Amino acid sequence: MKRPSKRIGINLGGGYVAGINAVIAGTVLAGQELGWEVMGVRDGFDGLLFPERYPEGGLVQLTPQLLENLSGSARPILGNATRTDPFRIRQVNAENMVEELDCSSDLIAKVNVEKLDAVISVVGPQALSILFRLHRHGLKTVCVPTSVENDVAVTQLSFGFNSALSFAVDMLDRVRQAGQTARKIGVVEVLGEHAGWLALQAAVAVCADAVLIPEIRYDLQKVAANLRERLQTGRASGLVVVAEGARPRDGQQTGAGAATPDSLKASLSPGATGEGGSHVIESSGRTAQSVALRLQRLTDRATYPLALGPLVKGGAPTAVDRQLGLAYGAAAVRALHENQTGVMVAFQPPDLRFVPLADAINKVRTVPADSVFVQTARSLGIALGD
Repeated sequence: MKRPSKRIGINLGGGYVAGINAVIAGTVLAGQELGWEVMGVRDGFDGLLFPERYPEGGLVQLTPQLLENLSGSARPILGNATRTDPFRIRQVNAENMVEELDCSSDLIAKVNVEKLDAVISVVGPQALSILFRLHRHGLKTVCVPTSVENDVAVTQLSFGFNSALSFAVDMLDRVRQAGQTARKIGVVEVLGEHAGWLALQAAVAVCADAVLIPEIRYDLQKVAANLRERLQTGRASGLVVVAEGARPRDGQQTGAGAATPDSLKASLSPGATGEGGSHVIESSGRTAQSVALRLQRLTDRATYPLALGPLVKGGAPTAVDRQLGLAYGAAAVRALHENQTGVMVAFQPPDLRFVPLADAINKVRTVPADSVFVQTARSLGIALGD
């Protein structure tokens, strides 16, 4: 049997997004056309660093036959690793104390032992920096951007965003219907800690009454005034979309007295938010709750908060994401075929380009003030709180 000309790996370093198997399929099919062998690395880099954890091995051979029966909504066959950083691996030492070790050299060595010529990593914005450092240590890598918040720099469309947007729009339509029946104002929080693309585009799609995003500090007095004006025309309800990272103007509070951080609670977990109360670990829903409470007081109309949170990451992928995933996977293989490493595949319409990882790390793709979606929202009378 003829030995493959190259042996490459693929792993998933970001959180789960709908249709992630499409990227894997694009990689495998494009690799097959070149006569390459594609190996899947389980749970990020854990399959290489800790193969003993996997009875069937830390690597799995990926073939078109393995993928052909997988539906677009099937779970990822490799598993994701959202927090594994090879430069900071937590282990228990001989004194039964937790310590962080730099295992990057071990990882590079195991890549060589497994005879992987390169690794394609499907990652979000935080993990890009890790891959950049690994590349500088000798790892040949190509990255595929994935983000339901669409906040990866230098690419117009990250994998998974379109599916999350479609789900958010469907949920907002349901919230509006419920609000009309109950004669209440729905305040819906969606993902978007640093960038408001998901909140803004979903709000425009459903013609919401207001949308609050991280890029524009809001004044709830103005949002309330807009809502009161609309409600006075006889409308039964309202709909406000907020990104989880939206913040009020300086000096304003979003709730009945801003929550004061509890240093003891915040120290209990590395995932602590710094907030007291029910949001000390998981911040999802905090913004919707505080905005809804104050709007209820300002409008004298009942409100109900709802946080979509990670729900938008699940479900079946849209046709756009299926196509994009296949294209991203195939393009990553093409980059390696052209001897390009240390790059990220970026969708810059109408092309997929290869940009250096240095251009994509430590940056966030935020909504510009002159964005067409901002202009559209203002034209539709959607309040942005400014």
